[in-house]
Amino acid sequence: MAQEERRQAIERELTMSRAMVEAIAHEMREDEEVFYMGEDVADYGGIFDSTEGLLEEFGRDRVMDVPISETAYLGAAVGAAQEGMRPIAELMFVDFFGVAMDQIYNQMAKNTYMSGGAVNVPMVLTAAVGGTYNDAAQHSQTLYGTFAHLPGMKVVVPSTAYEAKGLMHNAIRDDDPVVYLFHKRLMGIGWMPAPDGPKTPVPDEEYTIPFGSADVKREGEDATVVTLGLHVHRALEAAETLAEDGIDAEVIDLRTLVPLDTETIRESVAKTGRLVVVDEDYRSYGVTGEIIASVAEEDLEDLEDLERVAVPDVPLPYARPMENEVIPDAEDIEDAVRSTQS
Repeated sequence: MAQEERRQAIERELTMSRAMVEAIAHEMREDEEVFYMGEDVADYGGIFDSTEGLLEEFGRDRVMDVPISETAYLGAAVGAAQEGMRPIAELMFVDFFGVAMDQIYNQMAKNTYMSGGAVNVPMVLTAAVGGTYNDAAQHSQTLYGTFAHLPGMKVVVPSTAYEAKGLMHNAIRDDDPVVYLFHKRLMGIGWMPAPDGPKTPVPDEEYTIPFGSADVKREGEDATVVTLGLHVHRALEAAETLAEDGIDAEVIDLRTLVPLDTETIRESVAKTGRLVVVDEDYRSYGVTGEIIASVAEEDLEDLEDLERVAVPDVPLPYARPMENEVIPDAEDIEDAVRSTQS
């Protein structure tokens, strides 16, 4: 490839949904044991465009619409993985995990351990997370902390198209179960506009992003903002506003919760002395508390001040003004950072 062609290939921009599909299609071409199953993933292409175009290339034997029975098809995915296949099983909304809690928590996550290592479960469980589009309490939760709490599953949360592709390649190739959670607001679908940021340059060739490797999206000296998913972009927006007043915020995108890159967080806090953790999951017993504890246990002397910004412990409201009130926005992040500067 000529240098100019290579430059153009690298600089092409994809939405997050297209980047995910590109990685999945590549892995399906390379390994016939990779297949995709879920509700509305074949003819419809996924309600968040998570499988758009795959049916046309791979057919119904490898891109399968399933009945509305999460218990049945997630159980089937676990069994297929244990027999050597590499299924990708999609929960249309992460809120539906409760229907198949036994298959996820007691089978997918634990069967390698319970079998004494006799079987692996190399499967990917994908699901849409997050609110901001007024679909009420049973279709708007984030819940990645729920999966991160139980040992046995790796938990991945991309924030941009570049991350979405590299993390998906890594997830499909991993010999352990991976929970891959994409925020519906970041996918770049026409009826749910994405914020500025998730559509990024994506290389044509395959590449992987290692799990447990956070990314410093913006360097700064005055405060460390740790977040993931949609709120990476809200934190960057807040950081730009803060910079106008001379407050220099560093923004860290976790990218994965399991494994968690505590080293990058602690290095940043050692520099800034102030920590703000932002989460679209619930406040109690969640990601914010875990990250703060991971810093306090190792480097308490570096921590001069801290704030956490998260969803209060209430069901996600349907009404738009109420949903906007409980889900943190850029202004909430900005206020939290300012409070650490006094």
